[in-house]
Amino acid sequence: MVAPHPHPQTAQAPLTMDEEEEDSDTEAAWLQLRPVEPSPSQCCGGGCSPCVFDLYHRDLAKWEAARASRDRSLLNGEKSQSRPFQLNPETFVGFCISAMEKVTRDTYRVRFALPGNSQLGLWPGQHLILRGRVNDLEIQRAYTPISPANAKGYFDVLIKCYQTGLMSQYVESWRPGDTAFWRGPFGGFFYKPNQHGELLMLAAGTGLAPMVPILQSITDNEEDETFVTLVCCFKTFEGVYLKTFLQEQARFWNVRTFFVLSQESSAERLPWSYQEKTRFGRLGQVLVEELLGRCRKKPFALVCGSAEFTKDMARCLRGAGLAQDSYFLF
Repeated sequence: MVAPHPHPQTAQAPLTMDEEEEDSDTEAAWLQLRPVEPSPSQCCGGGCSPCVFDLYHRDLAKWEAARASRDRSLLNGEKSQSRPFQLNPETFVGFCISAMEKVTRDTYRVRFALPGNSQLGLWPGQHLILRGRVNDLEIQRAYTPISPANAKGYFDVLIKCYQTGLMSQYVESWRPGDTAFWRGPFGGFFYKPNQHGELLMLAAGTGLAPMVPILQSITDNEEDETFVTLVCCFKTFEGVYLKTFLQEQARFWNVRTFFVLSQESSAERLPWSYQEKTRFGRLGQVLVEELLGRCRKKPFALVCGSAEFTKDMARCLRGAGLAQDSYFLF
């Protein structure tokens, strides 16, 4: 008995190269390559340029052009020739955590390692964007390194954690040896030595962070004769960050530090060295006018804190007669 011939459709010849290209060029294949729009949690809200949404719209335009011309090479673009550890405002770069220190009950000072004696390459006061992931949700937040701008082999970041904060959950999961991903730098204030007669720094909480490298760049430079008045606003004396650093800086001839504590009312519990330079309550119009009046040279004000604090200080500065081009809001 002769075996039956197989049905002609059951034996298929392999696809030719042209057929494979045609199959990969279907609309479904192109839709798989379409950039995914970021969620609101992926935007830090700091006005960075480029923002994560700027990058999305740029990549979307590249994808639409590539799809229209059926040319996938347009999706690749030019690859950066920079070294892997160098910062990039558009691409996240991984840095290893070398140390974590709890400076208050809810705030950490985290040190990240840089290869060899390399430097981060930020201007004093510029910030970075940190990417985190919690329960498959990506989040991004802005943080300003507090290490000196010329620090070699490392950079430090001050991060406050909140009970219900998603990024806080991510940060509190860190251990030395873990890797965190950053992009940047960002920021519109570029400090130049002797550019201003006096800097009046108004900082609340972790808003102290951008003031630290600017202040240190002044005191590290013997030729910089800028006067500095630093006003640190905290709830309690116990919650004041970087006390040792601030005491060291206050010893310089051109630096004065003041403290405003909103949840304390008496100087008796403070160390004697803080009693004369501490006020109680909230920083408001009267004290801002007094601080401006005590400046030794024409002041330029820097403000950083919560959105509410920043808005209030801008109003107080304008009320004290300071022009809009004489202050900067981080």
